[in-house]
Amino acid sequence: MTDFITLDPAPAPVPGKGDTVLEVRDLSVDFGVDKKWVPAAIALNYEVRAGEVLAIVGESGSGKSASSMALLGLLPSNSRVSGSVKLAGKELLGANESNIRAVRGKDVAVIFQEPMTAMNPVYTVGAQIVETIRLHNEVSPEQARDRALRMLELVELPDPGKAFKSYPHQLSGGQRQRAMIAQSLSCDPKLLIADEPTTALDVTVQAEILDLMRNLRNKLDSAIVLITHDMGVVADLADRIAVMRRGRIVESGTATEIFHNPQHEYTKALLAAVPHLGQGGENDEDVDVTAALAAATQAEIQAIPRSELLRRERENSAALAAAETVKPQGEPVLELTDVAIEYPKQGRVPAFRAVEGANLAIYPGQVVGLVGESGSGKTTIGRAAVGLLPVAAGTMKVVGQDISAAKKNGRQLHEMRRHVGMVFQDPSSSLNPRLPIGESIGEPMFLAGVAKGAVLQGRIEALLDQVELPRDYRNRYPHELSGGQKQRVGIARALSLKPKLMVADEPTSALDVSVQAKVLELFQNLQKELGFACLFVTHDLAVVDVLADRICVMQRGRIVEQGSRDQILRNPQEPYTQRLLAAVPLPDPEKQRERRELRAQLLSGAN
Repeated sequence: MTDFITLDPAPAPVPGKGDTVLEVRDLSVDFGVDKKWVPAAIALNYEVRAGEVLAIVGESGSGKSASSMALLGLLPSNSRVSGSVKLAGKELLGANESNIRAVRGKDVAVIFQEPMTAMNPVYTVGAQIVETIRLHNEVSPEQARDRALRMLELVELPDPGKAFKSYPHQLSGGQRQRAMIAQSLSCDPKLLIADEPTTALDVTVQAEILDLMRNLRNKLDSAIVLITHDMGVVADLADRIAVMRRGRIVESGTATEIFHNPQHEYTKALLAAVPHLGQGGENDEDVDVTAALAAATQAEIQAIPRSELLRRERENSAALAAAETVKPQGEPVLELTDVAIEYPKQGRVPAFRAVEGANLAIYPGQVVGLVGESGSGKTTIGRAAVGLLPVAAGTMKVVGQDISAAKKNGRQLHEMRRHVGMVFQDPSSSLNPRLPIGESIGEPMFLAGVAKGAVLQGRIEALLDQVELPRDYRNRYPHELSGGQKQRVGIARALSLKPKLMVADEPTSALDVSVQAKVLELFQNLQKELGFACLFVTHDLAVVDVLADRICVMQRGRIVEQGSRDQILRNPQEPYTQRLLAAVPLPDPEKQRERRELRAQLLSGAN
């Protein structure tokens, strides 16, 4: 492996391929809470070799992140750590602070879940990478700058020079994650700790980051510890897996062993909770999305002209619309006709048109999934549907009211919002931290004047029952609840006024797989019981497969394909939809390898 920094003809010795880089023995982590020691990790034993990816999986609170941060002394002061952690044979636990600081960034690097909060917003990306390089190596500013640019090229940023001069907020989510990976790798670390590196990314960007990490692992021969709850990501990248529950490793083995022959009941439950394409089909066992996509690849992308594809799409959409006209009952709850949506001008920043020519209808009791990459405009449509963004052109009707000009009629907008509920992606930021959750749930009903006093309290208790939370939780504050519990509160609040339309904006993307499964099941049951129409905005196609009756696919502000769930997921016509489906990681190492090869074929056909 080449030493990129010092350009020394005799680089310092590093572990060879297959050599043990990290050896963890009897590692325990405790936190002092209310004068008691609460265990977070208990007697962990594992090792990682050069060129190997070890995935540590488990639910939130299982101890996977706490134990990994303990390796570098990054835990808060109320923690205690015992056991042994050896990096290339040298003990890290008990080392003095200066020695640990020298290891961080140079020998061990971390890729965090959210690069926007991990990177300094007031320094350019290039300045931060240069600082990391010069902190650990005696090189000139020019050498560090050259090294930083090479690293930005290595992580395949489209314009390394521009990225070098950009601030973090000027890059997209995927570009920021690449920049953080470049910074992490800038000192050629022996060990890379990737803490949920793709959770906040849409499927196509996630696939790119996974490809990048795989390629870098092969080029640099670093050992990687991957911390995640996404079993599709694990199947794509991991060589070995350690499953954690309640602070202990309950099972470990190769990726093939864990996925195909899990021994522990918790591992089986974790794998069973993973949503995957094909679950929503009428005959799940006969659905093979990869095979269907592969069969369509040559015909749709390489052999058939673009004009013919568009003609087929129009015919399919028209036929589907004709076939489904008898199914929906009543008038549409949400109807968009040639809608354009703009973000208004702010100061010197001109107005930005995020959606153009959108046509969409949702009928009572129907769930429509709106999918696409980040920046495709799907959340913009959701925000406009609840009156948070103005309609620049076309007609948008919500529960029978034309709100295209609602900005001029505040009373009309206020009346419309009583019939619309919204569930947000991050329940922590959407709930008032100063209000008990009972007040958060009851606030919409109180402000709308539909209930007060004992009647209001009774309605709050009924809503808590509906979302399967204990009634005594009404007096708890948001910080006292888990992520899944807070999302249940968000759903209860959205249901409080008995909406005819529910807009759900990525409500499960930040949740663990098992918690996600429970919330999705709850949401599905409530939708069937209460019969509200739903616009479900997400980048997770497996989730849409479970929930949606119809699916709309968005790309660059336009709806490029729409139809029934089976039509879109089993027989996609639009090449973009095919690439989107091919980017979804499968919780099976062999099938994921096939999916990866298919995606490469689709991308080469699109170029």
